[in-house]
Amino acid sequence: MVAAVKKILIYNSGGGLGDAIQLFPLLISLKNHFKKSKFFYLGAHENHYIGKLKEYNINLETVDLGLKYFGFRWWHILFAKSRVLKKTYGKFDLILDLQSKLRNSFILKRIPHNLFYSTTFKGIFSSKKINSNNNNHFENLSLFLEEDIIEQEFKVNKLPKQIISEAKKLLPHSNYVGFSITQGNEYRKKSWSIYKFISLANKVTTKNKIPVFFIEKNRFDLIEKIKNQVPSAIFPESVSNISCPALVTALSSRLDTAVSIDNGIMHMMSLAKIPMIVLFGPTSSEKFAPKNRYTKILDSKKLHDTSEIDSIGVDEVFSLI
Repeated sequence: MVAAVKKILIYNSGGGLGDAIQLFPLLISLKNHFKKSKFFYLGAHENHYIGKLKEYNINLETVDLGLKYFGFRWWHILFAKSRVLKKTYGKFDLILDLQSKLRNSFILKRIPHNLFYSTTFKGIFSSKKINSNNNNHFENLSLFLEEDIIEQEFKVNKLPKQIISEAKKLLPHSNYVGFSITQGNEYRKKSWSIYKFISLANKVTTKNKIPVFFIEKNRFDLIEKIKNQVPSAIFPESVSNISCPALVTALSSRLDTAVSIDNGIMHMMSLAKIPMIVLFGPTSSEKFAPKNRYTKILDSKKLHDTSEIDSIGVDEVFSLI
């Protein structure tokens, strides 16, 4: 068992909402385990926990070094060892390096600390070696700390009451099937054809299900195109005064099931612990798919030996609904 841990610094190099949401179970579990500890967050990109994700109430104090992309530039080592950082935050009892880039880990370890946890390069930077061959932070941290970190799940009923009430008002009945069709990051094609989604939505209606599309309200042309071809479709976000990821999670809890590509909304939906079908093409389903028993994965690389997500057929998805 490690000595008393009062200050814990968490580092995340991922930049998307999905990267931040994927950490929820670990963060909630750590805060439950170290109830008297103070948690600090250092991100290489925008801190979504005090931005778009603030309604989830994860509550991490931000370490602000006045830098973007911390750890991605070698000269950041000067900030990691700066007197200002040491004077403002002192020494951390435990630093958790939740990424695997060699340079980033090397720089991060220069921040004053007592214990340093990292799986980068088989744990070479960790202050204590552990006998593990995987990247499961729950298992590895339990070994590292010599304490069992009990995994906690995010609970939708912990969301603000206003958001839960809004979701019930927008989706008051049952038999809803959700669809998330747009990708946030355009660097590679992860979107399934809009025409395949429209075909799938119409097939769903034949089973007395109601299609619910999660699309930002400013995507007028896309919404209008779907409305014209799927008359029974619902677009809850376009008629709500509330606009935040937490509302998507609350709305998802009202669904029977959902179909999504690899995007941030997929992760927002997964927090609701509903049955999901997720479609993967160029990205890694092993790395990015929600880690729960409710998720079914259709990966074009495994199904059709291609990274082209459109190789996945409508009937392949429909058969799983």
